[in-house]
Amino acid sequence: MSCLFCGIVNGEVSATVVFEDDSSIAFLDHRPLFPGHCLLVPKDHFETLGDLPSELVGPFFQNVQLLAQAVELALEAEGSFVAMNNRISQSVPHLHVHIVPRKKKDGLKGFFWPRNKYKTEDEVLEVQKSIQTAIAAIQKRQ
Repeated sequence: MSCLFCGIVNGEVSATVVFEDDSSIAFLDHRPLFPGHCLLVPKDHFETLGDLPSELVGPFFQNVQLLAQAVELALEAEGSFVAMNNRISQSVPHLHVHIVPRKKKDGLKGFFWPRNKYKTEDEVLEVQKSIQTAIAAIQKRQ
C-alpha cells in the first residue's frame, strides 16, 4: 500500500515539517486554508481515529493541543480551527488532524474551505520557522 503520509514519515516524500516527536509529525499543508495550516499525523499508519491505539490517544492529542497553541502564537491568530475526517472527505487514508489559524472575518464559513497555495518558498519557510519558534517557547513554559 502506498500512503502519502507514510512517505513523509519515512522521508521519501518532501514536506515542510514544523514538529516531530517519537510518535507523530506535523507539517505545513501544501494547499492551506491560511498560512500556518498544519497537519499532524501519527508516524504509524492508522486510517481513522478509531484505529489509533488507546495508549496513543493522549500523547497524540497533547501534540494537537501544542500545535493549536503554537499556530495561534506564530501567526498572531485570534483562534484556531482543529478538525479531522474519518473516511468521508479524508483525502489521504491516514489519520490526520488539521490545525488552522483563524482570525475574525477571515472568510472561512461553515465547511466551505477555499484552499490556496503559498505564494513563495520563502513564505513557506518563514511560516515553518515561526511555528517552530512558537513550539519551543510553549514547551519552555511547560
